[in-house]
Amino acid sequence: MDSVVSDATAVSEPPVEAPAVAGIPAQPRPEDPLLDTEDGAQDWQLDHTRAPIATKIVVAGGFGVGKTTFVRAVSEITPLQTEALMTRASEDTDDLTSTPDKLTTTVAMDFGRITLDNDLVLYVFGTPGQQRFWFMWDDLVRGAIGAIVLADTRRLTDCFPALDYFESCGLPYIVAVNHFEGTERFEPEDVREALTVSPDVPVVIMDARKRYSVVETLLSMVAHALEASPE
Repeated sequence: MDSVVSDATAVSEPPVEAPAVAGIPAQPRPEDPLLDTEDGAQDWQLDHTRAPIATKIVVAGGFGVGKTTFVRAVSEITPLQTEALMTRASEDTDDLTSTPDKLTTTVAMDFGRITLDNDLVLYVFGTPGQQRFWFMWDDLVRGAIGAIVLADTRRLTDCFPALDYFESCGLPYIVAVNHFEGTERFEPEDVREALTVSPDVPVVIMDARKRYSVVETLLSMVAHALEASPE
């Protein structure tokens, strides 16, 4: 009889848990079957011998060219944004002629993440566009495999500082023309000639609001980076 009671008690006991520490709820032991729940996981995610390849890409360009929109459109996580309301104090330095409805501006960086090709993870960093924030670029590009220079054909000169910067530091880059509605559409080779960039630098026409367009641009950047630095 005692053995029957003992067995019944063993069945009714709750799963053993690790003790709570410093206010952290108790966690199940490794033998807890709940830990084996992996519904929806892909095969590559369950292979613990494979570590995801993480790469960093920088998105630069002039003020109001669409860098924040670019990051927001593609990020699979809630993007980190450092947007601040524009005030009259910036009227003499920020030209809103082409973007009259712009109310905020990036004062530090934008950050997003997207997983491509199963285990290839891209970390996308958007740089601030105004000259007074350029001092941050050195830190933002550290460790990047390449850069995307966004351009607006209504004010191509705004992207010259970014082009000069990446040329001087030797970082592979591509030029992505963010085509705004109501503006004339130019061919990539026409933009290349206007910017006088090297023939080996890809020039693409895209829409920073559309995820598929941004993904294609990122893939072009990765391909170009691999060609420039295959190791």
